[in-house]
Amino acid sequence: MPGLFIDVKVSDAVAKDAELAKKLEEVCPVSIFVANASGVEIDEENLDECTLCDLCLAEAPKGSIEVIKLYES
Repeated sequence: MPGLFIDVKVSDAVAKDAELAKKLEEVCPVSIFVANASGVEIDEENLDECTLCDLCLAEAPKGSIEVIKLYES
């Protein structure tokens, strides 16, 4: 089940970048990003653990990751 309060969208270029996937997995304090050989996946069970720290946004190219607050209209 996706997050109730937070969603994270990753561009196709980032999703398929195995090297960046490892960096995202390392910087995320709540394990939202899971690196694999083909890139990165989002662990939907951890989405609502997001602390809005922006570490993933700082690591990835600008605009390639979007953290969406589902509780704001």
